[in-house]
This record gives sequence, structure tokens and C-alpha cells, in this order.
Amino acid sequence: MLIIDRIRTDVSEALHHLYGAEGVSAGFQVNQTRPEFEGDYTIVLFSLVKALRKSPEALAAEIGEALTSAHPDFYASHTLVKGFMNLTIRDAYWIDMLSRHHHDICFGKGAPKHRTVMVEYSSPNTNKPLHLGHLRNNFLGWSIAEILRANGYDVVRTCIVNDRGVHICKSMIAWQRFANGATPASTGMKGDHLVGDYYVKFNDAYKAEVDALVANGMEKALAEKEAPIMKATQEMLIKWEQGDPEVMDLWKRMNGWVYEGFDETYRKIGSHFDKTYYESETYLLGKDAVAAGLEKGVFFRKEDGSVWIDLTADGLDEKLLLRKDGTSVYITQDIGLAMRKFEEYRIDQSIYVIGDEQNYHMKVLRLICQKLGLPYADGIHHLSYGMVELPTGKMKSREGTVVDADDLVAEMVSMAEQHTRTLGKVNDIPEADLSPLFETLGLGALKFYLLRVDPKKKMIFNPEESIEFHGFTGPFVQYTYARIRSILRKIKHEPGIGIGSVELMPLERSLLVMLEQYGMVLRQAADEMNPSLIGVYAFNLAREFNSFYAEHSVANAESEEKRQLRLRLSEMTSVVIASALQLLGIRVPERM
Repeated sequence: MLIIDRIRTDVSEALHHLYGAEGVSAGFQVNQTRPEFEGDYTIVLFSLVKALRKSPEALAAEIGEALTSAHPDFYASHTLVKGFMNLTIRDAYWIDMLSRHHHDICFGKGAPKHRTVMVEYSSPNTNKPLHLGHLRNNFLGWSIAEILRANGYDVVRTCIVNDRGVHICKSMIAWQRFANGATPASTGMKGDHLVGDYYVKFNDAYKAEVDALVANGMEKALAEKEAPIMKATQEMLIKWEQGDPEVMDLWKRMNGWVYEGFDETYRKIGSHFDKTYYESETYLLGKDAVAAGLEKGVFFRKEDGSVWIDLTADGLDEKLLLRKDGTSVYITQDIGLAMRKFEEYRIDQSIYVIGDEQNYHMKVLRLICQKLGLPYADGIHHLSYGMVELPTGKMKSREGTVVDADDLVAEMVSMAEQHTRTLGKVNDIPEADLSPLFETLGLGALKFYLLRVDPKKKMIFNPEESIEFHGFTGPFVQYTYARIRSILRKIKHEPGIGIGSVELMPLERSLLVMLEQYGMVLRQAADEMNPSLIGVYAFNLAREFNSFYAEHSVANAESEEKRQLRLRLSEMTSVVIASALQLLGIRVPERM
């Protein structure tokens, strides 16, 4: 049991004993005591004062006495600061926790929930490589899956690949016109980069054709429809939907190049999926659901034959489900895919990691599924996140201003090498071990920087700032871990020597309190689906350890018991840091 849960239970029992049912119904909060005050945890008394009509002084005295009398081996003392009662936990509890768990994190893991959660993330298009925005998406999705798994959920990772549509045909048309048969093998390029270049070439050619038509007197709106390369693209899409052999062959070949490129990038960043869905296989799904919805009166058909749902009573608009020619739209596909996911995995919750520009779409999807009475509808959750921008502004795929994921990862690894060599942190490490270290630091810096921000917030990614070894960065936390491991290698740990009943110094105590809170942070991160809580915790823990280590020697401790206590405290800190960073997809270096 987490200590905060035990305190809540003990206080509830004390309230029942002291004040009966009235006391039990009175709510209260338990928080960590602020550093400037004595104590470990604080009971906020204001709601109890109002409910029980007692002064804070009387409540603190009565509740405190009840706690220390019922649990003398756990609660050492209590103090009142205005409307806050601060509780001090006995040193014996912290020392026992350290003795039992300095080498593991079982105190932080959640019990099995027997619930299956699906996390969908990445969702790339096969007309361009993964970029900086995809990295935030992948890191969020992967991390949320790990955090939920650590909390006892059964997790299924999935990805939906947008592999069809007019945007895919744009790259295909451009390749036909400008590539002269170029392939990844003939150019030495990754397949996703090659195809992405032709998406940009399409838009360059399209803009030139539109400008030429406008210069000859055509209205711009008409010119955008009549541009030859756009008309050719639309004709190709029709042929694709008809299964034209030549078009299908080119589509499969170019998508194959892209998939090989994606796989390489996913391996590099440590992202993977249990199941991948493809839009080309799912875009026709959902039509049966629409037919059922028409029968139930959930949907209605307009005079032109198109099918809609009226969501104005729910504060939204009318939404198209089927066009007048009977073809489906994105929301139709999403309904069908949601049905398939439930049929295949019987999931209790389906989490969609999708940017906040799709907030409206996801509200509509959930609402339609609820109105259809689908069993998984209430479990649809949109993990909405803000876009990532560079210091120079927004990125645009069609203009070629997007930062490719591969290029960014390579840049981060290069910057990690430059920083560590400049600071002299790798002088004693064999050259053969440096390449993996630079990759660990570069990727760690990238992931930590993108995950340290609340997902709901937009953010600006600054590569230079992310790689610093001081401040709120991944390398700072990684370096702290490596520093601890160096201490543990240099100082012999004696398993047979106990810690005894030594008195805890304030910094030893505050570090232990923070370590015990890992389980609470882990639970909160799952409840809020917010990996930034793990990142903030890991940074604060690293900073707390550095404060402790600057004040207290491990090797030259005042006694052997103190030395063993600080060794265990150091080991426990390293284990928790490694666990927290792993939940963010970040590796830790044993040496720096």
C-alpha cells in the first residue's frame, strides 16, 4: 500500500472512531508537507472544520492523538500550522522500506487490473517520412502504453497507416513524371525520404501550373481544379479505387519503399506496435453501421441520397456519414475500425493519440458510437496533444519545411557527442563504447524534451537546450544515474551489515520520502495519461539526490551503518530513475 493511501485509511478510521458517521462523510486532502515545515505529509483540515464544527486546534489534537495511539510504530508526531496538520512518519518505517526495496521497485507497480486498453499512435501517411510531430506522437503513445502496463493494465499497441487517397496519388504522379525510374537502391535514399521528395515536387509543379493558368486569365479557384497535374492525380485515384493493375503495382511498390523506411526509423527510436491497420483495408468499414443507424433513426438521408447525423442538440453540427454517391468518409471508416478493434481484442478502453486539431472529429466519433449503442463507445478516449513547433515557426510538409525524424535523431546524436567531448565526460570511456553512449544521450535528450511538457500544451522544440547537462533535461537525469552507478562501483556494498536504528538526516529523509512517492506518481500519470508527470518526477529526484550527495559523503560516512544506509539510498535512487526513464522510452548509461 502506498503511504498516502495508508494515511487516508488511518485518518478515515480515526474520524469514524471519534465522530461516527458524520466524521466518515467529511472529506479531506492528504498532501506532501512543504519543505519549509516540519513533517512528511499534511492533512488539510478546512473541510473537516466546516463539517464537524470544530476548531483546527481541536481537530488536530484529537485526530493526531488517535493516530499516534492506534499506530505508535508508524506516526512519530503531529503539528498544526493554521488549518494544516503535519504528520511525521517514524524513521523506522523509512529505514525498513529502504532495506526491503533498495534494489527493486515493486512498491511502485500496480496490481493487475484485468482490463485491456488499446493505445493507437503514430498514424503516418505513406507520402512522406516521419517528422518531428510524429516523434511527439510516437513518444507519447509508447510511453502511455508503458505507464498503463506498469499500472497493471493489459495493453495493445496499434497503428493505423494512411496508405490511400489523393495525397498518396500526388507522390505517385510526381514519381511517374520526374523520377526517371529512381528507386531507393539507385539513389541511396531511404524509401520514405525518396517518396516524400516527390510529394514536395508535386506541390512545386502544381503551384507553377496554377500560377501559369492564373497568368493567362483564369480565376485561381478554377485554376486549382483545372491544373493538369491535379486532374491527373484525381484520375489516378479513380483508377486505384477500380483496382487498375498498373496503378496498384506502382502503389504497392512505392508504399513498400516507405514501409522499409518507417521500420528503420521505428527501430531507431524504439517504437513498435502489436497490430498495424491500413486505411486501404479499413476505408470501406462502417457502411453496415451506417445502414443500422438509418434503421434505428440515428442517421437520416437527405434528398440527394447522402446520409447524415444531426448533432446540433449536443452542441455540435450535422455530420456527413455517406456521400450522395454512397462513398464513405473518414468518420465512417473510423466507426468501422473501432468496431473491428473491439471484435478482435474485446478492449475496455481505446486511447487515440491524435493532435488537438482533431478534437472535434474525436468528439463526433465518440458521440456517434454512443448513439449507435456500441459496447465500446464509452471507452473511446482522445489523448489530445498540442503541436510541436520549431523556434523558426510551424512546419509544412508540402513546402518541404518539415524536420524529418531521421535527420533530427542524427542531429541529436551528433550534438550529444559534441557536448560530452567538450565537457570531458567521456575521456575514460573506450572509443568502441562511445557510439552507443552518444545515441543513448541524444535520443534521451529528444524524448525527455518532448515528453516533459503536458501533452495538452503546444510546445517549441529547441535542440540546443534539450542536450544540456544542467537544467530540466534528459542528459541531466541520465548523468545523475551514471554518477550513482559510479559511486556504487567504487564503494563495496556489504549485504550482511544492517542499517540498524540510525537517525535520518533531513536530506536523507526527504530523498526517502520522494522515492516512496514513485508509486503515487506512476498511478497519477496513468489516471491523467500524462507522461510529463514521470519526467518532472525523474528530474526532481535527480536534483534531490545531487543535493543529498553534495551534503553527505557515502564513502566517508560517520559510521558503517550510515555508509550502508547511503549506499542503499543511492542504489534505490538509481533503480527508480532507471524505471522512470524506461517508462519514457529512455535508456540510462552505466558510465559517463
